[in-house]
Amino acid sequence: MSKQTVLTGITTTGAPHLGNYVGAIRPAIQASRSGDVQSFYFLADYHALVKNQEPGRLRQSCLEVAATWLALGLDTDKSVFYRQSDVPEIAELNWIISSVTAKGLMNRAHAYKAAVADNEEVGNRDPDKGITMALFSYPVLMTADILMFNAHKVPVGKDQIQHVEMARDIAQRFNHIYGETFVLPEAVVDARAAVLSGLDGRKMSKSYNNTIPLFEPAKKLRKLIMKIKTNSLEPGEPKDPDDSALFDIYKAFASEAEVVAFRQKLLDGAGWGDAKQELFEYLDAHLAAPRDEYNRLILDPAHIESVLKKGSARAREYSSAVIAEVRAAVGIAPLA
Repeated sequence: MSKQTVLTGITTTGAPHLGNYVGAIRPAIQASRSGDVQSFYFLADYHALVKNQEPGRLRQSCLEVAATWLALGLDTDKSVFYRQSDVPEIAELNWIISSVTAKGLMNRAHAYKAAVADNEEVGNRDPDKGITMALFSYPVLMTADILMFNAHKVPVGKDQIQHVEMARDIAQRFNHIYGETFVLPEAVVDARAAVLSGLDGRKMSKSYNNTIPLFEPAKKLRKLIMKIKTNSLEPGEPKDPDDSALFDIYKAFASEAEVVAFRQKLLDGAGWGDAKQELFEYLDAHLAAPRDEYNRLILDPAHIESVLKKGSARAREYSSAVIAEVRAAVGIAPLA
C-alpha cells in the first residue's frame, strides 16, 4: 500500500509564537516522524508577498521560520522541507491551472470578499481599490502547492478549508478537460489542536498584536507573561481556571497531572502574580533547549540554506515528474 501524502505550508510572516507552536507546529512535527505518510513542509515565501513588500523582512522571516522548525525537531530525513520559491514548477503549474479556474470561483474567496467589504464600508467607489492580483488569486497558487505533490491530506485551520475545497474544484476541472492527472485533496482540521488565548484574552494572533513569540529571551518572556490579562480577584479568592488565558496557555504545555495541580492552585485562591511566575518558570524551562538551538541556527544561515536546498532538490524530484505529465496533458510538448 502506497503512503498517503500530507502537505503543510508555513507562511513566512514573522517569528512564530506560542499559538503557532501548539496549534500547528507541534502536531505537524509529531506527524513528520510517522512512517505511515510522506510529509511535505514548505516555506510559503511567494504567499508572503501578498502582505509583505519589505525584502529584508521577508528574508529574515524565512530564516526565523526555518530555524524554528529545525530547532523544534523537524525530521528532514523523513519529510521534505523546502522553500516554495526554490521549486519553479509550482509557479508554472500556477499559470497552467489558472487557465481552467473560473473567475467566479475566486470571487467567492473569503479574503477577497473581506477586502471588498472593507472598501465598501469606508465608501470607496472602487470596491477593488488596493486589491492586488496576488491577493485575488491566492487560492490558485495554494492549489498549485497542493497539486504539485498530489497531496491527499492538507492540515489546515478552519479559515483555510475553503481554499482546499477550491483546490478540489480546480483539480476536478482539470481532470475533466485533460484526463485524470491530479489527486483530489482533502482538508484535515484537527479538532484537538489547541487554540491559545493571547495577552488580551482573544485568540493569540499577530493581527491582534497580542502574541508571545516562541523564543523570546527569558527576561522578555517573563515581561510578556506578566502582561497577560487577568481579572481583579485578590490572592485568597478562588479563580475560575476555565476563564483564564493564563491557565489556557499552561495546559497547552503541561502534563495532565501538572494541569490538575495548577488548576487546584487557582481554585484555592493563588494570586495572579504567583500564577504568572509559575507559568513563566514552566515555559522558560520547557523552551530552553530549543531556544538555545534556535539561537545557534539563526547565527548559521548557511546551514539553514543548505538544509532548504537539499529539501528543494528532493521536492523537485517529484515536481519535475508532475509538471512533465501536466505539460503533456495540455499539449505543451516538442513538435518532433
